[in-house]
Amino acid sequence: GKVPASNILASAPSDKNLDAWRELGCRTTHCNLEVVHRSTLVFLATKPHILPGVLQEIRPAVGSHHIVVSLVAGVTIQTLQRLLPPWTKVLRIMPNLPCVVQAGAMVFSRGSNAGDEEAALLKSLLSSCGLCEEVPESYIDIHTGLSGSGVAYVYLFAEALAEGAVKMGMPGALASRIAAQTLLGAAKMLLETGEHPAKLRGDVCTPGGTTIYALHQLEKGALRATVMDAVEAATNRACDMAKD
Repeated sequence: GKVPASNILASAPSDKNLDAWRELGCRTTHCNLEVVHRSTLVFLATKPHILPGVLQEIRPAVGSHHIVVSLVAGVTIQTLQRLLPPWTKVLRIMPNLPCVVQAGAMVFSRGSNAGDEEAALLKSLLSSCGLCEEVPESYIDIHTGLSGSGVAYVYLFAEALAEGAVKMGMPGALASRIAAQTLLGAAKMLLETGEHPAKLRGDVCTPGGTTIYALHQLEKGALRATVMDAVEAATNRACDMAKD
């Protein structure tokens, strides 16, 4: 909602990849150079192995007025700056899937030539898609393990919550809706109260009540340790991808 669709020019190799952009009212092309020539802010959203060829193609057209933003997993700012002209203003962002419903969690880092103005512009644009924070680049792989991949952990937990209710006799569709709303409400309380999760968890637990009995089962299943291991595994994999 911050940029008119007519101000956006998207490039992709095939018409199939451009259909969604056309439906939104954006202009499209099959020429990456055309995007660079007609835009100031350029987003790179390719597969990692495709990016070097794209950068080689657009490099001659990148000027000092351009801001180049990469969404490409595993490609560092240092690599981007090496493959683009030395004056290029480079930023790297890592979004997650809920950006499509304006409830994403994004982090970004800036290269050596990107200043406060470029960072403020990017944050202003991305904030319309959810939470957006500037971080040291070393945090980007951690963000991938926490939030990029973390969305899938939450979906798995939501599925398990709903299946537990189905096991006890609730219809599946209703159980899924209630599980989703439970996660939404819990997340909103975390963000709006600023309280530590342990404090809010304690508020739900009454002595001898249902919640503490349930939490005991989760602790026996090592839920916290397993989730921590999952974040660590995904972060390490993101680091390995960067080395590749």
